[in-house]
Amino acid sequence: MEIMIPVIPSLQDDGEAQMKKSKVCWRLIHCMNLLKRPSLEELKTELVKLEDEISTLPQVLTAKEKHLVEIKQKLGMNLMNEIKQNFSKGWHEMQTTTAYKKTHETLSHAGQKATAAFTNVGTAISKKFGDMRNSPTFRSFEERVETTVTNLKTKVGGIPMGGNFEEVLSSTAHASAQSAASAPRVPKKEGELQG
Repeated sequence: MEIMIPVIPSLQDDGEAQMKKSKVCWRLIHCMNLLKRPSLEELKTELVKLEDEISTLPQVLTAKEKHLVEIKQKLGMNLMNEIKQNFSKGWHEMQTTTAYKKTHETLSHAGQKATAAFTNVGTAISKKFGDMRNSPTFRSFEERVETTVTNLKTKVGGIPMGGNFEEVLSSTAHASAQSAASAPRVPKKEGELQG
C-alpha cells in the first residue's frame, strides 16, 4: 500500500485548489491508517486465541516433564544421582567465587599463623620447664625425694643406691610393679581367683 504525501501549494498553481487537494490527501491518509488498524472483532479473536494458548501451557509443560522423567528412567538416572550432580556442580561453582577464594586464603593464612603461634607457645613452655628444672627450688625438691627414697629402701632392707631423680623414679616404679605381680590372689567367689 502506498502512502500519499500531501501536496504543498506552489506558486504556479491556484493556491486555493491546491489547498483543497492537500486536505483531501490528508483525509485519505487518515482513512488508510484506520484501515490498517485491526478491527475490534479481530482484536477479540486474537485475545481469545492467546487465552487458549496460555491455558494449555501448563498441560503441555506437565506432559513434557513426564516425558523427561521417563527418558531419565530409561537412561538409569534417578533423583539421588541428580542431587549428587547438583551438589557437585553447586560446590564447584561456590569454590570458584571470589568470596570463597578470599575466605579460603584468609583462613589458610590464619591457620598458618595459629600453627606458628602454637609452636612458639610449645617452645616457650618447654624452655620454661627446662629453666624450672634447673632452678634451685626444683633441685632441692629432687634431692629431698632422692634422700627419702634411699632412706625407705634402707629401712625396707634394700641396698642404698645412688642416682639421680629419674633413676630413682624408675627403680621405684619397677619395684611397685614387681610387688603387685607377686601379691597373693584373693578369690571373689568360691573357685575363682582375683588376678
